[in-house]
Amino acid sequence: MWPLSPSFSLAAIDAPAVSLASIPLQGGPFNSTLVTLVVTFVGAWVFYAVTLHLAATFFIGEVRSQRAAYAGAVPAVVSLLLQRYGVANVGVVSPELGVGIVVVATVLADAVAISTVYDLPRPATAALTLLHVAFATVLGIALANLFGMV
Repeated sequence: MWPLSPSFSLAAIDAPAVSLASIPLQGGPFNSTLVTLVVTFVGAWVFYAVTLHLAATFFIGEVRSQRAAYAGAVPAVVSLLLQRYGVANVGVVSPELGVGIVVVATVLADAVAISTVYDLPRPATAALTLLHVAFATVLGIALANLFGMV
């Protein structure tokens, strides 16, 4: 009988059950909270910088990528610090409201960084910030689907 025939049952396999929670996701030299935090920050910084550069190129035209790299660090720091140390420790804030606070604070920090780095007036800053949010959302959903996280 072939293993994939219709009469094959997974119940017939006598394998021990393994919980995903029991498998260590990080080990060895990368078992440090500081290393994990730095790698997460760099990943978020690169993601915000790339999406901001795409949005700025679409909105403004040809711009230097260093400006997006400067501005991309601000929302990365704000979002990571608020997720790690901010609203999670406040007992009166529900998890849903906490996510909303993190998103609003990150978008406001992004707007301040965009205004400072690109030296734009307020209406143009608001438009570029919303365009950056749209680019980041679309690319984030695409990457999450690509890597199977959703």
